[in-house]
Amino acid sequence: MSQELSIERIMQTALLTCDPATPLHEAASRMAERRCSSIVVMQQGAPVGIWTECDALAIDFSDLAAMRRPIAEVMSSPVSGVHRTTPVGEALMSMDGGSRRHLLVVDDNGEPLGMVTQTDLAVNQGIEPYLRLREVSSVLKRRPLVLPGHLLLAEAAAAMRAHGDAAVVEPNEAGELGIITERDMVRFIARYPGNTRVAALASRPLITVDQEDTLIHARDRLIDLRLRHLAVVDPDGQVVGLLGFRDMLAGAERLYVEDLRQALEQRDQALALSRQNLQMAERVIDASLEGIIITNPSGVIEYVNPAFCQVTGYSVEEAVGRTPALLSSGRHDASFYRQMWQELDAHGYWRGEIWNRRKGGALYLERLTITAVTDDDGKVTHFAALFTDITLIRENEERVRRLAYYDPLTRLPNRRLLEDRLELAIRHAHRQQQGLAVIFIDLDHFKQVNDTLGHAVGDELLVQVARRLQERLREDDTLARLGGDEFLALLPELGGLEEVGMVARRLIDVITQPFEVLGNTFRIGCSLGISLYPEDGTTADALVRNADTAMYRAKHEGRNTYRLFRTEMNERDSRQLALETALRDTVESGEGLAVHYQPLVNRDSGEVEGAEALLRWHHPLFGDVSPGVFIPMAERSGLIIPLGRWVMEAVADQLGQWRRAGLRPPRVAINLSASQFWQRGLVEEVRELFQRHELPPGQIGFELTESLLLDRQQAAIEVLGALRELGCRIAIDDFGTGYSSLSYLQDLPLTTLKVDRSFIQRLTGGESERRGSAAIVAAVTGLAQELGLRVVAEGVETEEQLQALARYPVTLVQGYLTGRPVDAATFQRRYLGCRSDSRSGAAGSRCRPSAESI
Repeated sequence: MSQELSIERIMQTALLTCDPATPLHEAASRMAERRCSSIVVMQQGAPVGIWTECDALAIDFSDLAAMRRPIAEVMSSPVSGVHRTTPVGEALMSMDGGSRRHLLVVDDNGEPLGMVTQTDLAVNQGIEPYLRLREVSSVLKRRPLVLPGHLLLAEAAAAMRAHGDAAVVEPNEAGELGIITERDMVRFIARYPGNTRVAALASRPLITVDQEDTLIHARDRLIDLRLRHLAVVDPDGQVVGLLGFRDMLAGAERLYVEDLRQALEQRDQALALSRQNLQMAERVIDASLEGIIITNPSGVIEYVNPAFCQVTGYSVEEAVGRTPALLSSGRHDASFYRQMWQELDAHGYWRGEIWNRRKGGALYLERLTITAVTDDDGKVTHFAALFTDITLIRENEERVRRLAYYDPLTRLPNRRLLEDRLELAIRHAHRQQQGLAVIFIDLDHFKQVNDTLGHAVGDELLVQVARRLQERLREDDTLARLGGDEFLALLPELGGLEEVGMVARRLIDVITQPFEVLGNTFRIGCSLGISLYPEDGTTADALVRNADTAMYRAKHEGRNTYRLFRTEMNERDSRQLALETALRDTVESGEGLAVHYQPLVNRDSGEVEGAEALLRWHHPLFGDVSPGVFIPMAERSGLIIPLGRWVMEAVADQLGQWRRAGLRPPRVAINLSASQFWQRGLVEEVRELFQRHELPPGQIGFELTESLLLDRQQAAIEVLGALRELGCRIAIDDFGTGYSSLSYLQDLPLTTLKVDRSFIQRLTGGESERRGSAAIVAAVTGLAQELGLRVVAEGVETEEQLQALARYPVTLVQGYLTGRPVDAATFQRRYLGCRSDSRSGAAGSRCRPSAESI
């Protein structure tokens, strides 16, 4: 095949076109009339799609409506195209081994000029490939698809499409062979004979050729008879194949590739002799697959080879007379090119990698060698540049790098990459004085899965495990697969041991969930070992080894758990885990939980005007657990919401009991966490609580911290307003200890400010402490008085502190001096004995706290 022949010499200039709305059967009819193998769909003068004979196989012939669909719904897009100057051989390669059969030929402006098909290439490629391939059998790939005559048209089309055949053989009942081709399918769409049996539609007789015949003879017969296919028969008369132009092109393409490879070998040999024989070098340059540019001493291009045009997209005419700057990518600065020319002047050559830009704008990386060509006197007469597009090579190197550093099954980092990241994390942790953790993860009973269900199930299980583990790790954590069923997680910038424990428990929880793999449902577990930097090691090897040791300890001590490398840390973490587990059980059952009530006493009258509900927990194993321990634990573990609901229910139930007993309990304040306050339905929950326990409006109030309200002030106004409509009093607890904002005090519907105990206690301290706290207390209480808010002084423990508060507008006092938190029975006995309604016969009576409470 001649590389000099351009595609525009053989293209069909009469394009068959239609618009996107054209019905399919109409487009097919036009193709059948013109005997065209394709029709181009045009919109506003531009090609937007193409429909070919091959696409006809995708039509459902059992559905008449399918023939009337707009062609835009079934066309292929975009349309593959080539420039008019493209060599025929290059166009053949663009056919992708036969996967594309049509190429749109365009001019310099991208406007359509014509169409070239496989048949055009086969007819115009000359006789050399046919002479070299010789016999028909040399291009046959497989036996033809034979369909029984009773098959319906829709079934035949589906079979052809599934097997990728452009034609099939159909023997009738008499044994006479017929043929159905893609072109027949187009004709059927145009006239639609219905979903008929193929026996009635096949063309007969089937024209044959012997497999020992020459390929040139078969080619001539196809052209003379204007056929698309010939049946190939063996000496016994049996059909062993179908021969078409597509098969001939595939054989020619193999020859073309072989020719190019041979040309490359010739080019390599010729370049070694080019320094002595310029005439031979020119012939090699023309055949080279590497781009070559020759310029004069001023850098003006005098010659480019075909490979240059193929790589860059510029034609010879566009390149000659210009400088190589037309390829500039803009990625290299002036100093890069200055250094290049300095080295070229000093040594006579330059070699390196450089980014350039194709005519179409795409960037590509090339390996470039520039050589100065001198005459006998040593004067530079030309510069010769030889370059190779290595973009794909770099991409392949990146794929190889991934194979070297990533596990091919799970796509996780492998041991080599993990070690690199761990070394880097250790150096970073050392500089920043931070900790990090290494978690060694080994699946329990994985070998049993492999042995019983097979390696395919085992591999898919590992992929699912990797996905689950990654979802439970933090964004900056690294998960790696070490091999088999062993994984390792790297946790940098560690906040503390509790954070490691939480992550470990999340990993265990997610692995213990059921797996569904290839129709099998089962559960597995995992054993985890944890080592910490710098306590358990300062090198990557030490941390991994110690985590591995801890993992084996976890396996020996029951599996499906985790162990820390150091025993004392295990004990502390085990207590935390046991305590959290106990708290979870307690929240579900309510056993061991109790509400204590601490009175709020009017400073001036001594009357009990309210109480704060305080949660207490007594566990049979751990004893009395401090709220400072279990409340933060509940917030971290997500138990704070059900725990808060339990408190609200317990307080409401107790208040209801007191009222039904004829007592008049004071208002009770409940502390709300951020999670409780921002949950949906809080107001409705409080309203329903009041109704269910028959409590009057405002019997229960709430205490909040400042930080809870500052970030979402507008939303907080709506929630607090709804609670105030229920009569609830709203107090700000520990006022002045956080990031206080005075503006929210006038915007939020608050009723009470609670001055933190630290300010109260300093009122009786040293002089500097007294002066500072006095100023703060005066400012807070004065501000509250101006805003109409009640003030509660927390943590009053001595008479001296109580006397110090006499100077300020404080409404209520709370602390050990006026009453410690006590259980409901004690609170009733001390503070509610003389508080009754009309039913008790003592309406309106009041009593002070007993001496015992003070």
